[in-house]
Amino acid sequence: MAKVAFTASRIASVKCPPDKKQAFLWDSGAPGLGLRTTPAGSPSYVFQGRYKDSTVRVTIGSPSAWSITDAQAKARELQRLIDEGKDPRALKREALAEAELSRTKELAKAEARKLKALTVRDVWDSYVTERRPYWGELHYRSHIEKANQGGALSKRRGMTDRKTKPGPLAPLMELPLSDLDSTAIEAWARKEGQERPSSARLAWRLLSVFLNWCAEQPQYANALPQRNPAKTKKIREALGKQGVKSDVLTREQLAPWFAAVQNIQNPVISASIQIMLLTGARPGEVLDMQWQDVNSNWNGLTIRDKVDGERVIPLTPYVAHLLARLPRRNNWVFSSTRTLAADDHNTKRRNRKADRLGRKVALSNILETSASGRITKPNKQHTQACAVAGIEDLTLHGLRRSFSSLTEWLEIPAGIVAQIQGHKPSATAEKHYKRRPLDLLRVHHERIEKWILEQGAVQQLTNEQTKTLPYAVRAVA
Repeated sequence: MAKVAFTASRIASVKCPPDKKQAFLWDSGAPGLGLRTTPAGSPSYVFQGRYKDSTVRVTIGSPSAWSITDAQAKARELQRLIDEGKDPRALKREALAEAELSRTKELAKAEARKLKALTVRDVWDSYVTERRPYWGELHYRSHIEKANQGGALSKRRGMTDRKTKPGPLAPLMELPLSDLDSTAIEAWARKEGQERPSSARLAWRLLSVFLNWCAEQPQYANALPQRNPAKTKKIREALGKQGVKSDVLTREQLAPWFAAVQNIQNPVISASIQIMLLTGARPGEVLDMQWQDVNSNWNGLTIRDKVDGERVIPLTPYVAHLLARLPRRNNWVFSSTRTLAADDHNTKRRNRKADRLGRKVALSNILETSASGRITKPNKQHTQACAVAGIEDLTLHGLRRSFSSLTEWLEIPAGIVAQIQGHKPSATAEKHYKRRPLDLLRVHHERIEKWILEQGAVQQLTNEQTKTLPYAVRAVA
């Protein structure tokens, strides 16, 4: 091989002939140092020598990065390695592998530091955002409320001067995700299980599903133990078992209950509570009814169902009678247009005086006040009515249980009751084969209503009144 002394001008002028794949120019100043060129590529310094009767060629680098002096020094170093019986190619591979391993370790350390800085709330927010399209509104709201850190001013009427309490999961939200182990969750369960067990049990179920999701995410899996830390015997024992709610109206209690509820001064609240019993619907489903849901042509009520979206049940005579007596103020059936700002003059005067004295005055009929235009759940009024009737611990949801229980006296088919109440079918025939039309439901539902009213000593509608149902609902400004 012909050799020349490498100079900057000579290196810059080297070109590969277009008819060759590559060309070499060898240096006379350093053993084995050459410049390799190609028709399309950039030139690069190479070293070529003999190792164990075979040719060894190692790329050094580009002339733009390596000076001639540095390239010659590198060539001499590689030749020394060969003289020592070492293969430069193997050493280069080892060096590259070591550099890659070092880089991988640094990345792992950086990822570990990043993961260590992640709090449970950071990951919880990502989880809720990703899963929200697959959840209903109630389930989504539960995730927000249970993890809420609290401290904001309450939006509940009569309590706007107070701050909201943290949700059950709030103490765990600020922990690093890697610290969310069974020990931390067990300590949380012991505390929350004493203060608010029902809410804590729901929060625990949400947390357990969240941790299952984390285990499926490559970026979070390494921060948690292989086994779900929320699923331990100690946690279950600390939170206790959910009690079976059994508050229902018995047949003997119907008469005093109706008398007390019908005596509630607010007719909208009185009607809503009676309709909760007579339809077996969930309290929220009743209060969410709008006038467009009342079908006077087919005598049906469209219920916004939390399970199937909506269902249609019969508009029975007495329920139609109650609805006909309600004022039509807005789109809501159980409407309310009163606001604190529009309260009567005396209430405003009492509030101003109370403010001067540093006291608070409870507003009368506070439940009627609603920014949404409809009443909220009348728990207080119902509890007061039950106290008058001598009935203890009966909730609004207990009226739904009462409807189902009272139908046993009439031996109504369970599938009929389930369809009216919006329960999921519990048998194959119910789920896949039986589709009961509204008229068939009406036969049984009107029979249920008539029997409940008879037992409740409620005056039945006359034939003339029945003929004119459903009444035209009067418009009230």
